[in-house]
Amino acid sequence: MSAALPPAGPLPPEFGFIRRHFLALAGEGALGLTDDAALLRAPAGRELVVAVDTMVEGVHFLPDDPADTVGRKLLRCNLSDLAAMDAMPLGYLLAVTTPPARDEAWFAGFARGLADDQGRYGLSLLGGDTTSTPGPLVLSLTILGHGAPGRALRRNGARDGDGIWVTGTIGDGALGLRALRGEVADPDGFLAGRYRLPRPRLGLGLGGIASAAMDVSDGLVQDLGHLARESGVGARIDAGRVPLSPAARQAGPRWLPTCLTGGDDYELLLAVPPAHEGALREAARTHGVAVTRIGAFDATLSGVQVLDGVGGILALERTGWSHL
Repeated sequence: MSAALPPAGPLPPEFGFIRRHFLALAGEGALGLTDDAALLRAPAGRELVVAVDTMVEGVHFLPDDPADTVGRKLLRCNLSDLAAMDAMPLGYLLAVTTPPARDEAWFAGFARGLADDQGRYGLSLLGGDTTSTPGPLVLSLTILGHGAPGRALRRNGARDGDGIWVTGTIGDGALGLRALRGEVADPDGFLAGRYRLPRPRLGLGLGGIASAAMDVSDGLVQDLGHLARESGVGARIDAGRVPLSPAARQAGPRWLPTCLTGGDDYELLLAVPPAHEGALREAARTHGVAVTRIGAFDATLSGVQVLDGVGGILALERTGWSHL
């Protein structure tokens, strides 16, 4: 997202666009968005953590979603990836591929949303890229963070007998999308709010507590399958123990499969040894985050088994979202 100027002549349109909407978001290391790259130094004694997410209009957000929530969701989805590795944010790079239909007013709102959450989470824009397209709006954000050397939580550390834990509640994001489509009642807008604005669980300090972790973005069952596969174990959860919000419960039991597989939760999915459960509860209490044990990893199983809460196996038509 370079805003470097030629020696003379009028300001090219893309450079004016960058200055109007994104220069105010730039922080130290961004060099005023006037160069082709940023300069960044990780805090002493920490290692760099990098992740990227892309959102496509009509796929990851609705065309009429408020622009500020689109910016905030884009940033928060990436922050959730940092949280899953027990890392903290440094800054981010932003790539915008915009169709003619997205006007200046929309991008002003988008930038306001980013500015709000930059202040909330303590990071700033470092640079990026802008281009145009006749197709849908495409937004890509690369987050840079830092963590303790050798302490990053990964997907491959779960062991037989570790408990399966989740933060917060599951299913609100998926139901929020259905609510915005008119399929689920949402009188106070809670579910829609959870779809539009994830809550990244940063700063819980779980590096010495959990043995493995990831965030739930593509569906609880599917993401648990990823974690189990990378760790070389199976997993069993009880659907009756999966924490649901009052709004999700109000939607009714027929929506339970959607809650388990729909995605857009951005809660943490954790493998926690029994000896560390007390430390997990204390860390969660300190930060005001609810945690719930929903099952255990089991080396005798292959894949993920979902119990229905009354002694049977819950059959699911799908396990989660596919990116391809």
